[in-house]
Amino acid sequence: MNLNPIVLSIPIFFLLIGIELLVERIMHRKLYRLADSIANLSCGITSQLSGLFLRILAIGIYELLYNNFALFHPSKTWMYWLALFLLADMAYYWAHRMSHEINLFWGGHVVHHQSEDYNLSVALRQSSFQVIWTFAFNLPLAFLGFETLDFALMSAFITLYQFWIHTELINKMGWFEYIFNTPSHHRVHHGRDPKYIDKNHAGTLIIWDRMFGTFQEEEERPTYGITKPINSWNAVWANFSHYAVMARELKMIPSVWDKIRYLFNKPGWLPEQLGGYRPAPAIDKAHYAKYDTPAPQLVNYYVLFQYVICLVGTSFFLFNQSKFSMGEKAIMAVLISIVVVNCGVLFEHKRWVIVSEWLRILLYPATLITVTWSTPGSEMWMLISILYLVVSVVWFWPVSRKLHAQK
Repeated sequence: MNLNPIVLSIPIFFLLIGIELLVERIMHRKLYRLADSIANLSCGITSQLSGLFLRILAIGIYELLYNNFALFHPSKTWMYWLALFLLADMAYYWAHRMSHEINLFWGGHVVHHQSEDYNLSVALRQSSFQVIWTFAFNLPLAFLGFETLDFALMSAFITLYQFWIHTELINKMGWFEYIFNTPSHHRVHHGRDPKYIDKNHAGTLIIWDRMFGTFQEEEERPTYGITKPINSWNAVWANFSHYAVMARELKMIPSVWDKIRYLFNKPGWLPEQLGGYRPAPAIDKAHYAKYDTPAPQLVNYYVLFQYVICLVGTSFFLFNQSKFSMGEKAIMAVLISIVVVNCGVLFEHKRWVIVSEWLRILLYPATLITVTWSTPGSEMWMLISILYLVVSVVWFWPVSRKLHAQK
């Protein structure tokens, strides 16, 4: 069984999302859009898949430093846990803040800000590469003698705390706002309005923003998203889009020194000869429209059907990932990633995804039959595979014709 608290919390996440959806209906609010929500969940899935490999590196380095270079070995009193919480939360603040203020690091965090909606599914929209740029901020805790498992659990708690603050259904919270991060504070953080950019980086305690000069009160509801919208539901492209922009802009910069400055200056920076720093533009709210790709109901239901199956399969894999070899994990990560990419891009009506989805529908059941051929219960897996193949082919045939017609 996987003891990752984030994975163990998956049922609670979906329960709370279900409650928010119910409240949305009761209050006649428009908080969720199917394509956006699926893109958010897909980024969460790809983040967990990449985490199977990258978090091992991050935790491994922490463990190496703790075992060999810890300066202290404090007793686990209440002071130990309080100090660990405060230091881990402050480390999160600085890692998060630098993820906004360093262009290279922003590429590993921008995914979380791409959604133009704000609901609990956005909390699950996480980058696949952020840990590469942020894990080093936690390493001083290893030198101070905080055990690896204790740090990992505290870090997970800080992450889990932030799930509930991704909602528009909770307004100001009185005295609680002065100490803790809240939905109001975090809505500011997700705003692309110039006065909200790079504010409220807190994890659990908003006191860090108040202390270090990055606090901003919520005055009017923000416009959510990033200053240059990604305009795609593709979860893999969401993780690479900023780096693709960086690659193009680096080619424009002639000086090696300026290329280095471009990597480590704020997002939007260019040398003076190319126009200099580009601040966040003001938003014309009268003419602002979210990225949207209306799809026929037939397409919506088909994607939802495939996605539910993907969620069940992914959850089973994550809960049992310790039973798989590293090679098997890599193969499963690729197979799942193809599903979430197809499900997102089907909303975009791109012609190539029709071919990709037909290949996937045919190959996945065949792969499942091949893998389970000599295992106990192979007859059951064969029956499931054939049933899935028949349902998918019969359903996707009219979907593909609809998409062709729209092109």
